[in-house]
Amino acid sequence: MKTIIEPFRIKSVEPLRHTTAAEREQYLKQAGYNLFQIEARHILIDLLTDSGTSAMSTEQWAAMMRGDESYAGSESFFRLKRVVDHLTGFRHMIPTHQGRAAERILFTVVCKPGHIVPSNTHFDTTRANIEFMGARAVDLPIPEAADTQARLDFKGNMDVAALERLITEEGVSRIPLVMLTVTNNSGGGQPVSMANIEAVWQVCRSHGVPLYLDACRFAENAWFIREREPGYAQWSPQQIAQRMFSHADGCTFSAKKDAFANIGGFLCTNDDQVAQQETNLLILTEGFPTYGGLAGRDLDAIAVGLDEVLDPDYLRYRIISTEYLGRHIADCGVPIVEPPGGHAIYIDAARMLPHIPPGRFPGQALALELYRHAGIRSVEIGSVMFGEAAQHELLRLAIPRRVYTQSHIDYVVEAILEVNARKQEIRGLEIVEQPPFLRHFSARFRPL
Repeated sequence: MKTIIEPFRIKSVEPLRHTTAAEREQYLKQAGYNLFQIEARHILIDLLTDSGTSAMSTEQWAAMMRGDESYAGSESFFRLKRVVDHLTGFRHMIPTHQGRAAERILFTVVCKPGHIVPSNTHFDTTRANIEFMGARAVDLPIPEAADTQARLDFKGNMDVAALERLITEEGVSRIPLVMLTVTNNSGGGQPVSMANIEAVWQVCRSHGVPLYLDACRFAENAWFIREREPGYAQWSPQQIAQRMFSHADGCTFSAKKDAFANIGGFLCTNDDQVAQQETNLLILTEGFPTYGGLAGRDLDAIAVGLDEVLDPDYLRYRIISTEYLGRHIADCGVPIVEPPGGHAIYIDAARMLPHIPPGRFPGQALALELYRHAGIRSVEIGSVMFGEAAQHELLRLAIPRRVYTQSHIDYVVEAILEVNARKQEIRGLEIVEQPPFLRHFSARFRPL
């Protein structure tokens, strides 16, 4: 049969609350026109992020009952470690309370002022943690990624030639590591090919520079490789993921994405000395190395989730359901980052709203209008989030895993198309208050 259905059935439900247009306008004013500041109970469909918002399975809930809350030597830690070791092959696995904690520990240990950290495209917390250490985060996406409408199988790839030039020109001593984000979140959720991972790995090895994967969505990336890259059609997602990790020296991982967990993450490395320094810092700020800021039950939920996320039936459903949203709006004239990615659809707000310049934040303006019209929360990925480093002006619709049904997505499609029909009415914004880092979380705006 051609119809792809959800490879699960619903066992527990959570009510959604409808709000009126007048109520939503009031909530926007109170929040300083920042969707991060709106209470979740005032949101109908929440596509702000796929991080920590997944529905856990019966097996994960059962595993949580086995959680060993021992302060030191927790059996939950060793259950997770066995899964991570088998999947990644890295020598050291350090649990953390979430992905950005792994990033902070990694960059605190390896980065110094004046260092440069290249990536295909850094995400917001990665860039912020690098810059907080006085280093510089450099994005090296392939040139074709600049065109949001270009349809490439692996548009998330890193520009290998540009990486080689950067290392040669700046010198190895200034580059403590290279980061490769799979999939490329800020680049439109686009996958990275195995060939590109191997090519970046070879450049790093030739210069003696460590390569780390930002592996938050490694399973979705593995599925794209299986479906699109010659030679991998008969490989299992797990085999592909293992090969991906074999071409790196370490990784950061948020278990809130491709592990279905509501909290958690880990940091991996093959470097014994770096691992010891990271463990010392972990103890100072996160906790003992066998719990890393997490309850034992969370460690067990992550261990189960890492197996479940590699199920071919789930991954097939996940990618096709995301494409369903993307194709339905794109085919009706809404410009998206092509082709649809794995965890989210990205609307090209600059192309959709050409009358709003980047300095007036078209992505943020579109996000507000979508909430105002239909109670849907999304997130801007553009000049609000990245400032002058922004490559595009995008609106991301991140789809939580195993949470929404097709009728929910049909509602999102209808709302976007109705907003698109009167897009000329949408106006830009100006920032009236902002923090020095990660301003998109708490900045306040004024409509123009």
